[in-house]
Amino acid sequence: MKLHRLNIPVQVWIIGIVWLAGCAAKPQPLNYGSDACHSCKMTLADKRFGAELVTKKGKVFVFDDLNCMLSYYHSPDLDPADLAFTLVIDYEHPEEFLEAGQTFFVKSDQLRTPMNSQVAAFHSYQDAMQFKREKGGILLGWAEVTTQFK
Repeated sequence: MKLHRLNIPVQVWIIGIVWLAGCAAKPQPLNYGSDACHSCKMTLADKRFGAELVTKKGKVFVFDDLNCMLSYYHSPDLDPADLAFTLVIDYEHPEEFLEAGQTFFVKSDQLRTPMNSQVAAFHSYQDAMQFKREKGGILLGWAEVTTQFK
């Protein structure tokens, strides 16, 4: 069977669709203890911290700390418009990614992060404020965080 107008066999269309689906941009789980940070090359170790950038073409970059991710984010090697996902690890739920633009951040000198960003990410305002009350620091949004590490 052929598609009428383009005279292309249906099998070719199916193979193309499957191939495109396989190339879809999607986050990948961070593998602590084996993945290396794209920026500093250190092995990811602390599950409360980490970040991931995924391009629209599906290329995944992993980072051990927010400042490593932002160093690459601001580099001439990356155009943020090419990103499908900008993700950070939820400090209180380390197995969960958060979309950076919808995340609450706390910067505190009480935080010992892998590369000294001193920033933790939280999925809710309430969680971020509770942490801030306990550890001190300042509450930041994504726009503020991106300017902290230029």
